[in-house]
Amino acid sequence: MGNLGSTQAFPVETSFMLPSPLPSWPQGESFASGTIDLGGLEVCQVTSFKRIWSTSQIGSNDTDITVFEPSPIPDGFFLLGCYCQSNDTPLFGWILAGKDVSGGTLVNPVDYTLVWSSKDSCYIWLPTPPEGYKSVGYAITTSPEKPSLDKIRCVRADLTEEPETDALLWGSDDVSVYGLRPKVRGRQAQGVSVGTFIIMKDGDDSSLLSLCCLKNNNFEKSTSFLPNVAQINALVQEYSPRFFFHPKETYLPASTTWYFTNGVQLYHTREESNPILVEPTGSNLPQGGSNDGTYWLDLPVDETERERVKKGDLQNGEAYIHVKPMLGATFTDLAIWLFYPFNGPSTAKLGLVDIPLGRIGEHIGDWEHVTLRISNFDGVLYRVYFAQHSGGTWVDTPSLEFLDMSNRFAAYPSLNGHATYPTPGVVMQGTDVIGIRNDAAKSDKFLDVKDKYLIMAAEYTTDVIEPPWVNYARKWGPKITYEIGTEIEKLENSLTGIVGSAIGSLLDIIPTEFSSEDGPTGPKMKPEWDGDER
Repeated sequence: MGNLGSTQAFPVETSFMLPSPLPSWPQGESFASGTIDLGGLEVCQVTSFKRIWSTSQIGSNDTDITVFEPSPIPDGFFLLGCYCQSNDTPLFGWILAGKDVSGGTLVNPVDYTLVWSSKDSCYIWLPTPPEGYKSVGYAITTSPEKPSLDKIRCVRADLTEEPETDALLWGSDDVSVYGLRPKVRGRQAQGVSVGTFIIMKDGDDSSLLSLCCLKNNNFEKSTSFLPNVAQINALVQEYSPRFFFHPKETYLPASTTWYFTNGVQLYHTREESNPILVEPTGSNLPQGGSNDGTYWLDLPVDETERERVKKGDLQNGEAYIHVKPMLGATFTDLAIWLFYPFNGPSTAKLGLVDIPLGRIGEHIGDWEHVTLRISNFDGVLYRVYFAQHSGGTWVDTPSLEFLDMSNRFAAYPSLNGHATYPTPGVVMQGTDVIGIRNDAAKSDKFLDVKDKYLIMAAEYTTDVIEPPWVNYARKWGPKITYEIGTEIEKLENSLTGIVGSAIGSLLDIIPTEFSSEDGPTGPKMKPEWDGDER
């Protein structure tokens, strides 16, 4: 990569490589074939770059970024925009280049507008598109002369979608640099990320009107670019996580079959005294509808059996995978779900003291997940989403903890609550002084997804049959409402001194989902089933 204009060496100077070479994917249609036709506009994913400029050259700080131009661009394809990345991680990114295969989808700009420059060393230009066309990325120079009109291409407007900002990449006194992504994202959304970035003046969102994302007008025919079942299985073997549970974890995952065959019962309003045992496949669960509160599952009535089932069965645990197109079918998401029969109680941290919170945080049935985002151009894993309570975190592939020189990675469910983290440690909800603990640690209790999984849904192919329980829309546990303030008061009365007086402040920290014992709905009822991760 060369020196970035500073004596400090940055990780971005080295390109990231997966720990292990990728296999040859099983035969299929067009998955990992290198190009995708968006409807007269063919795009390829360029992953090699030429460095243009770094903020380190203006004496910035540890949030420095570097901007790159894709190079080389394959013959017949044209520059659509440039790439930007933090200097804190190895170079690992992509940008789309385009080829006009139907005539009129790409044209030269008619002019440029200078968006931003820095100390006579970097000039970022917005292409001015002709009528009926849009710009989807910037051109960059290291001199004040405008780029050649042949340097970059604008895209016909019907092949573009409205964007929104993604993660903040860099901020100065007057501008901020963000990644760019489609505003509407989901399993059936047509918006395509170009892989580029946007510069915005602080407090001014009008810059978002200047750039667009791409749109897949060939979306209905794009199933050929998605992995078939053999390829899905190969992707799971190549990339799937190993979930390491905390050494003190009591409430472990289980397969749905184990859960249903161990006395779990289906309840119905007005017939609470006559629950029915659930069939092993969930075939007698009500199908479809909505979560109207008329049905719910509950553990065995016998207290001994109830406590046994709560603890799950790791030996027979199983992961459940939902496969779906994302970003206009240019990526495939593998959402990997685990089911836990019971979500345990929370623990508060008050200064140096840990306080068990009794029933706060408890509920029967707990669905948690991580999501792998894989490129349909080359089958490379680019990001992983770790779901954590009502939110989560995207982690780029270079920051994963890989296992044994393989391309598989570690995931760490938190003690009792099962929020999943990319590294072990303690994550606080609240502050380091007063908050809810999320403890994650490695132990010899783990679940290897590659050995124990079921593809539970992939709507784009008829080769995957959804188990009946996937379409059960009601709760996987009963709702037992309690006054969280009363629970906090009980704790205050049982404690003394500063700790007792401080625990009331937890009311402002405890998430709303902790305020009752309420069983969750299944994965298909979650917004991320059809949408993007939060």
